[in-house]
Amino acid sequence: MNPETKKLMPGLYLVATPIGNARDITLRALDLLASADVLAAEDTRTLRRLMEIHGIAPKDRPMISYHDHNGARARPRLLAELEAGKTVVYASEAGTPLIADPGFDLAREATEQGFSVTSAPGASAVVTALSIAGLPTDKFLFAGFLPNAKGQRMSALTALRDVPATLAFYESPKRVAAMLKDAAAVLGSDRRAALCRELTKKFEECRRGTLAELSAGLADAPIKGEIVILIDRGVPGNVSETEITTALELALTEMSVRDAADHVSGLFGVARRPVYQQAMQLAGRK
Repeated sequence: MNPETKKLMPGLYLVATPIGNARDITLRALDLLASADVLAAEDTRTLRRLMEIHGIAPKDRPMISYHDHNGARARPRLLAELEAGKTVVYASEAGTPLIADPGFDLAREATEQGFSVTSAPGASAVVTALSIAGLPTDKFLFAGFLPNAKGQRMSALTALRDVPATLAFYESPKRVAAMLKDAAAVLGSDRRAALCRELTKKFEECRRGTLAELSAGLADAPIKGEIVILIDRGVPGNVSETEITTALELALTEMSVRDAADHVSGLFGVARRPVYQQAMQLAGRK
């Protein structure tokens, strides 16, 4: 153990944990897990297993579950431990705490109450994916999880369409096919992208191609695992007729002709009348 960890100042320590391979943890993180007075984790079973792998005994220290569903109840106890001058370690289930993680409210409230909050950095799925995807990394926007509902998801993608940076998302294997299909319709089927899954694990995979190609690859072959989707920045230019047609066909599956025309014309910033006429033609073919 590093001698420095024996002199831990009271406060909240946010500890990054591996996203797959258990050896992807820092020496400092191990020191903190071994020395803290109180342990908190999004999933205490995962933390216990990680500590067991690295030979760290929980001893008689409190190990408190802290996640989205119990945060309001668990937070006062953790803040009380800080008030008592204890060192509290919070570990996410995987990756860096507060990156799409329930620890945000805990860290914010601890800061607001004047407690020391520091981080022991480490693994992060979004940064790991960026490093291998082959897309620009000079600027990127992490957008977290998109909404589940199709209409809301398309609206969220529309708002991101012209962002001059690589777009990064976390996605569920159950929704990734629908997400890529919507992204192709909204952002452009030829836009470059990467699907990274099971990073640092046995079945790690990075699929690269256009949004249309990635979407087609999932049509009849669902996948499993933790997924990061990266999408290249858009290239300014005129909207193609194909993009408008694809977006209309998608919109007409759940909207009236009038609403579909309103949606697509607003989506691409084009005149409504020709879009409405095309929507009428497409609807007439059904």
